[in-house]
Amino acid sequence: MTVQENLDLVRRGYAAFSAGDPEGLMAVFAPDIVHTVPGSGQTSGAHKGVEAVLTMYGQLAELSGGTMQVDLETLTSDGGDRVIAIHTATAERNGASLTQRDALLFTIRDGKVVEIQDFFEDIGVYDQFWS
Repeated sequence: MTVQENLDLVRRGYAAFSAGDPEGLMAVFAPDIVHTVPGSGQTSGAHKGVEAVLTMYGQLAELSGGTMQVDLETLTSDGGDRVIAIHTATAERNGASLTQRDALLFTIRDGKVVEIQDFFEDIGVYDQFWS
């Protein structure tokens, strides 16, 4: 795939996530996708396979009472099979609010996302909010 096709694939994934569209996410994810979330929050860990990743996204929605949102700011590529996305995440939970810039590193193979790695502006804030 070209760099532009990879960037467009990630944009489609963000659009599907924001719309709560699991079919749209399944269209961009490889069946054996792994989404790794660092830290010690309830959603931390390596989520392996489409169903596990979608379950984790559902958990984010449930824990935040449906308030979890991401605002994609920029995408950049290594010119090959990796794309970095920077977004601002917002959510409310148990009377607390979260606003934080995060990065996701996407690895793409054969037109599908095979791996996502989260990076947080402040992992301590993330862990506390989702614990």
